[in-house]
Amino acid sequence: MTVDIHSNRVLVCEGLACPMPVVKTKKAMEEMQAGEVLEVRATDKGSVADLQSWAGRTGHQYVGIKEDQGVYRHFIRKSNEQETKPEVKYPHVISSEQLQEKLASGGDVQVLDVREPAEFAFGRIPGAVSVPAGELERRLDQLNPNQEYYVICRSGSRSDAACQKLTERGFAHVYNVVPGMSGWQGATERD
Repeated sequence: MTVDIHSNRVLVCEGLACPMPVVKTKKAMEEMQAGEVLEVRATDKGSVADLQSWAGRTGHQYVGIKEDQGVYRHFIRKSNEQETKPEVKYPHVISSEQLQEKLASGGDVQVLDVREPAEFAFGRIPGAVSVPAGELERRLDQLNPNQEYYVICRSGSRSDAACQKLTERGFAHVYNVVPGMSGWQGATERD
């Protein structure tokens, strides 16, 4: 039996990349009433981890997702005032330029790239390790909680959420690289 999911509003974010689906979702949620359901339609695979993480950080209920021919249909229920919480940005930030200086100094610098595999394949910082944001939780055992990590995505939004998750899991030396690969001027490699 197939159940049709009712939403109060549909937000079309097809063709938009991070951070735009989250930015548009925030704005749409501000215009909705508590209990209403927003359907966000996105084609960016990263939107799966981004919108789930955003909903969790703000207290809105991520009801679920349906995928249909490359379109991700996210369903998010707006919570009431008592359930929501202010969105908190990760406080430990480093600029792309500062990361470039650290890499040039030759120290033990571990770059953790949380973008989707296709994004990683088409341009990444040499030596970066790929752990897509949507896989981070189940791959934590592959990472050393005592290692210093510089977490990067396209814009700094997905990496912000990843830094928060790592810190919650006991990683003490984690830095968000802002503005991410969109502002990276250093060396890159690709497949």
